[in-house]
Amino acid sequence: MNLIIDIGNTAAKVALFDGGEMVEVLTESNQSLDCLEVLCAKYPVEQGIVATVIDLSERVLAALVALPFPLLWLDSKTPLPVTNLYETPETLGYDRMAAVVGANEQYPRRDILVIDAGTCITYEFIDSKGQYHGGNISPGMQMRFKALNQFTGRLPLIDSNGRKLPMGRDTETAIRAGVLKGMEYEISGYIESMKHKYPELLVFLTGGDDFSFDSSVKSIIFADRFLVLKGLNRILNYNNGRI
Repeated sequence: MNLIIDIGNTAAKVALFDGGEMVEVLTESNQSLDCLEVLCAKYPVEQGIVATVIDLSERVLAALVALPFPLLWLDSKTPLPVTNLYETPETLGYDRMAAVVGANEQYPRRDILVIDAGTCITYEFIDSKGQYHGGNISPGMQMRFKALNQFTGRLPLIDSNGRKLPMGRDTETAIRAGVLKGMEYEISGYIESMKHKYPELLVFLTGGDDFSFDSSVKSIIFADRFLVLKGLNRILNYNNGRI
């Protein structure tokens, strides 16, 4: 079995895969990874992969070093099952590439736009030949709410929970509608623009934020919260000859 460790900006996800099937997934503090000992005692883990976008604490590093099986540390030199055309691979976030690999594994030989809505919203494109062309990075939902509060004198800090109107009737609903509708229109605009060039485009949506799209947008999106984990599992298997 494979142990997949995805350490993000706000939390870590730890998953177990049996071949290509995810058996269990846990969300953990990115400063502790206390679940590792329990999971490794519960499952016959043979190998693992670690991908992180933060500098790891001494506690986490010690826990990883103590694991009794080989770990692949994902970096810019790790062989990939797709062609990476990004001009600065050393600056490319592992989560962006892993999401692309996860989508490509499910639909090889298809043009795919991957939208990952988390701390940031990222837009990644891989073509039908398995070539990753790159992508764009935009502020995520919480970042937008916080920016409106921090960079103005009087706008309050609110979140996505609460009354939602097409057009705000007070400051709170105006901010909420502005952020959520702005994200919806942004995402819809990317999809529409890409489909003009690639009519058979598939769209994957992943990440931690929930959205309310109209039916026409929903109809062309595959929602997969675990796309990054699946991509990391694919990269691990690829590097160990388990194509």
